[in-house]
Amino acid sequence: MPELPEVEIIRRGLALAMEGASFEAVTLNRPDLRFPFEANFVRRLLSERVYRLTRRAKYIIAETESGLSLAMHLGMTGRFTILHKAAGRAKTPGAFYHDYDADPRHDHVVFGMSNGDVIRYNDVRRFGYMTLFPARDMAEHPLFKALGVEPLSDGLSPSSLAESASGKAQPLKAFLLDQRIIAGLGNIYVCEALFRAGLPPNAEAGLLAKGKRGRAASERLCASVKSVLGDALLAGGSSIRDYRHADGKGGNFQEKFDVYGRGGEPCHNGCGALIERKAQQGRSTFFCPICQAKL
Repeated sequence: MPELPEVEIIRRGLALAMEGASFEAVTLNRPDLRFPFEANFVRRLLSERVYRLTRRAKYIIAETESGLSLAMHLGMTGRFTILHKAAGRAKTPGAFYHDYDADPRHDHVVFGMSNGDVIRYNDVRRFGYMTLFPARDMAEHPLFKALGVEPLSDGLSPSSLAESASGKAQPLKAFLLDQRIIAGLGNIYVCEALFRAGLPPNAEAGLLAKGKRGRAASERLCASVKSVLGDALLAGGSSIRDYRHADGKGGNFQEKFDVYGRGGEPCHNGCGALIERKAQQGRSTFFCPICQAKL
């Protein structure tokens, strides 16, 4: 599943085709994705003009001038392809897929924009979904009301991190993956951030709120989360299995991974240890047993 940097790159690509344009045609080639489309989905979108494309966690949100918002989630295999009228060719903004062609049988949603661009949403497994809602209701919407702070915003700070962790006995990695605390963090970048911060993934999260050592750990972790996401954005995201960047080349952040997917390989810090892998909550955790030995 694309993580926050990949979704942000997709948003930036889509913005070129959607911002300032209206939905002239909306075609649904099936009645549902992960969830059914509401009965009036097409009617409500037609003629709506997009004034900006935003992102909340892993959702891409088209905000229209009338106050209607379209939330789009990619699921595991969702991707957009844009046929740009001016260029006369198709582009796949931030689609990180390379192991299968976009079979048109899986083009489930097609947007015809007033600028002449055609946007196709292709999703083999149909784990993605789209929904409409009034922008004014976003704070209380079931999809968004429980989401935590955006990790690249000022809302994530060492003090807010320590406050959220206070009293929590869950492992540090599970704490960081909790979308109610930090919105949009996924397995890959949590593993990388914990390594950069020198923190063990199974340490008790509540230790971040205890004493000088906890405060120092919170500072390192906050800085590491922001830096690893920022570096991934600059590198064009990560091409893991299915993922590839818009121009057909893979995002290359995976070439800079310190731990993720590197089980059995030497630690980049030169400590002499080999990166280890273990399962936590059904997900693979990669870490250095020496560099991440204690809080």
